[in-house]
Amino acid sequence: MLQGSSMVKVRSPRWQKRRTLKLLEDGVTVWCQSHKTSSHTKEQQSFSVMEVECIREGCQSETLRQLVGSLPEDRCLTVVFKGPRKSLDLLCQSREEAQHWAQGIRTLQERLENMTQKEKLDHWIQAYLSRADQNHDDKMSYEEVQTLLQMINIDMSDQYASSLFQKCDRSANGRLDHGEIEVFCRELLRRPELDAVFICYSANGCVLSTVDLRDFLKDQGEDASLIHAQSLILTYELNEWAQKNQFMTPNGFTMYMLSKENCVFNPEHARVYQEMKHPLAHYFISSSHNTYLTKDQLTGDSSTDPYIRALRHGCRCVELDCWDGDKGEPVIYHGHTLTSKVPFVEVIETINEYAFKASPYPLILSLENHCSVEQQTVMAQHLRSILGDKLLTKPINALDCHSLPSPEDLKGKILVKGKKERVVEECSSRTSDLSSSDEEDKKPSVSKLSPELSELVVYTRSVPFKSFEQASKNPATEMSSFSESEALRHIKDSGMYFVRHNSHQLSRIYPSGQRFQSSNYNPQEMWNGGCQIVALNLQTPGEQMDLNQGRFLQNGQCGYILKPPFMCQIDSTFNPENVGRGPGHRPVLLTVQSVISAQQLPKPEWDKPSSIVDPQVQVEIHGVPIDNNKKKTHYVDNNGFNPRWDCTFNFTVHVPDLALVRFMVEDHDYTSSNDFLGQYTLPFTSLRTGYRHVRLLKLDGSSLSPASLFIHVTVTPCQSSLYKSSTNSPARSLTKSSAKEP
Repeated sequence: MLQGSSMVKVRSPRWQKRRTLKLLEDGVTVWCQSHKTSSHTKEQQSFSVMEVECIREGCQSETLRQLVGSLPEDRCLTVVFKGPRKSLDLLCQSREEAQHWAQGIRTLQERLENMTQKEKLDHWIQAYLSRADQNHDDKMSYEEVQTLLQMINIDMSDQYASSLFQKCDRSANGRLDHGEIEVFCRELLRRPELDAVFICYSANGCVLSTVDLRDFLKDQGEDASLIHAQSLILTYELNEWAQKNQFMTPNGFTMYMLSKENCVFNPEHARVYQEMKHPLAHYFISSSHNTYLTKDQLTGDSSTDPYIRALRHGCRCVELDCWDGDKGEPVIYHGHTLTSKVPFVEVIETINEYAFKASPYPLILSLENHCSVEQQTVMAQHLRSILGDKLLTKPINALDCHSLPSPEDLKGKILVKGKKERVVEECSSRTSDLSSSDEEDKKPSVSKLSPELSELVVYTRSVPFKSFEQASKNPATEMSSFSESEALRHIKDSGMYFVRHNSHQLSRIYPSGQRFQSSNYNPQEMWNGGCQIVALNLQTPGEQMDLNQGRFLQNGQCGYILKPPFMCQIDSTFNPENVGRGPGHRPVLLTVQSVISAQQLPKPEWDKPSSIVDPQVQVEIHGVPIDNNKKKTHYVDNNGFNPRWDCTFNFTVHVPDLALVRFMVEDHDYTSSNDFLGQYTLPFTSLRTGYRHVRLLKLDGSSLSPASLFIHVTVTPCQSSLYKSSTNSPARSLTKSSAKEP
């Protein structure tokens, strides 16, 4: 990969051009280079291996499938990217070369994912060093150091930069060699705020004893045993003498504080920790709308790639808009628009491959069926033949066919959601509406259902919603879809009854048909009403998708989140619009010393190379209406490298079980709206107390490593005699930390 490989980039049967792919020395960036025959200029495009969603070997993409038979499949591969970037289809010179690139990119991704924070910082600075070393002599002049400072987003005064350069230039030759550059970078990466915390807990100001470290862990709300303190010293202390004598030095403490063990997100929630044996209606379910679209609803491409992205990120309900296609084969696209079409069979094959890569729990296929009876039968045949035993075709033995099974009962199963004809053998004796769609923006085009397709609908039968009273008489296996406006009306006018309805039946919410650009509504409002399948346009980044990613961050990102108990009772009195008292009302005080500092913030991609960001942080609470709140720090002039704010925010959170906390960093601008730099969203109940790092994410939800925030968090009951806090030892954390804050 470092030597480079000559390949053919394939865009269509006619467009096939030679490219050279080469991995750069940073071990992250791949150059895709072409040489124009008409001039001496070189065209170069690059991608980071961290931008890659997955590698598909063989003729798996829409483009390469058209060329099956004319290209050797074992020499083909497709690079599927995160976000909206089009996939890269490649034809390698040999089978071995294709395997090397596929395995190589996967290996690099795994290596980068498992890097320690120190390794990420070293890698980050090394990448900038190589770019700033303009003459490639492995030394840095003062001019090159100034370029480096500009690149890494720090505006340092000439006087300070010059004195730091001279301090590190031990050879006094006006150039920093490798060792001197390392000293310079270490000085840049110094964390005085971490040193201040260290000094607060160190009895002698030089090292932490196991007792000192135990006190710190106690205030963090963690395992404060001597054995745990000793294990941390063995793991993170780099000084052999200190490690042998069971001491932690400032460097060891910094390494510990930068590790994953000190992330703001509770690591216990990174695995499936919730009870998975409740009925499906008791869970929020990660869901996608118009899953096949890569962009907007009018002219965007339809593709199998968005299904891959959705499924690899734990989505458990995907949508398929099915229409009659040529030669008797149904297709998927946004009907009556200019969006391209993708064969139904290719989508099902992709779903079969990726259905359970990220989660073992059931996947729901939400069919929007606009096909003729004949092509519906073809759909049923493809579903059966491709999905095989994964497809649920009959009720689970020993379970009431009117009751919803649990995610555990349905592990490894794919369910079809759609209309179902009344048949004699069916448990329900009532008839159902046979129209093909219950969504306002999609016109039904057929009035009959294929019996073969109808019988594949088992626990997720679509019926029109008439009233809560009528729905209460329906079996739990019948579900309705609501437009966002309908759902909001029910939440505001009949919130308690909607919560009760959603305690035993599934509801699917979908965006308004007027959202032509595939924008999204606020999913939090729907979760407040207990709605399970809150379908969003996953291809559209923004605050709504941040909330969705934050909601499903917990429980091992398996796509199923157990709703709070007060939302699972058929006689619940929880009202999402009025929570001054009653079920779910468990007020706590969240104090975020927010934000102490940030590290290695990026520049907006469109900024000039010479610009430096003026960062500010916004901390947001998203939950029931009474809890929604936002507070913002002041901005720091010209420093994206290590800005400090030292602000403290207080929030009262009345219904913590439903709340999300979002940290957003922006580049302040006087003349226009602020530019987004990074964010991180997590459930309030997954928030850890104490001194924590917040690992920021890009707009598309991928890692912005090593960019982070450093904060201090406490959570205390508003009325300690009546309520218990949802976090570990918040009172202890508050008591000592407030006395020792730097």
